[in-house]
Amino acid sequence: MKAIIPVAGMGTRLKPHTHTLPKVLIQVAGKPMLAHILDELKAVGIHDVILVVGYLGEKIINYVKNNYDFHVDVVFQEELLGLGHAIYLAHEFVQPDEASLIVLGDTIFDVALGPVINGNYSSIGVKYVEDPRRFGVVLENNGFIESLVEKPEKPVSHQAIVGIYYLKNSGLLFSCLKELMEKNIRTKGEYQLTDALNLMLQNGEQMTAFPVEGWYDCGKPETLLQTNRDLLARTGTKSPALDNSSIIPPVWIHNSVQIKDSVIGPYVTIAKGVTIDHSIIQNSIISDHASVIRMLLTESLVGDHAVVKGTFHRLNLGDSSELDLD
Repeated sequence: MKAIIPVAGMGTRLKPHTHTLPKVLIQVAGKPMLAHILDELKAVGIHDVILVVGYLGEKIINYVKNNYDFHVDVVFQEELLGLGHAIYLAHEFVQPDEASLIVLGDTIFDVALGPVINGNYSSIGVKYVEDPRRFGVVLENNGFIESLVEKPEKPVSHQAIVGIYYLKNSGLLFSCLKELMEKNIRTKGEYQLTDALNLMLQNGEQMTAFPVEGWYDCGKPETLLQTNRDLLARTGTKSPALDNSSIIPPVWIHNSVQIKDSVIGPYVTIAKGVTIDHSIIQNSIISDHASVIRMLLTESLVGDHAVVKGTFHRLNLGDSSELDLD
């Protein structure tokens, strides 16, 4: 089985952080969002990964190869023509008779994948949502998916597709994706994976849906912080012993940090090499080798190597920035 992970998006809603760092390498609850996905794949015995990269793709490739023992194949999506196009680019690395597991690179999920990949049918992860207009949705009949609709203007189903797809028939998948591109079939200007899945259904592929209760959005600063809160609440606190500082759980603090005379938490992730002095931080993510001095921070994202000095502010500060409010 091959896991296909499309990670070519530019993450425009997370600027300025994504000017210098791929969206999927942004920290959340103690590790990059991509690491949450890779750890789940490793746990169910998947070791072959295809990365579909684009913007800042070399950083993603290096991260995976330096931190995991996966067999990694890479394709570059030079034009962002849609998810269907991204998945099609992986076809040269997948045999027609093997299964594919597609996981969107910015989708952190909490679901038992074992029963899904050992099931008898192709299956798509779904979650009930009140407003389905922002999502692809599935329509079911007698336990099987009847059709899929991409971002319906009028609600036809509340079962939103969350970005996890197990497809037993890779040959048919790539054949249907190829048909979309040869006939220039686009939805809202892009080649959509949902359109290819509908073609698979029309060609006799049987698909089921499986529920994904733990589905975490990392697309915007406010949802990234909410995901950080949710994951920390679920996983608990990790922190080294700190002198002259107080920890209010849950938090995740790397062992290499230097924290002095500060109060950390709740809901704070502090990555490696960070220095914090005389500060109070809550509900925030502080990334690699940043410095926070004499600050009261809440609901803030501080990027790699950023330096923050001063008094209380709400921040969205990108990598390698320096803000001195003295």
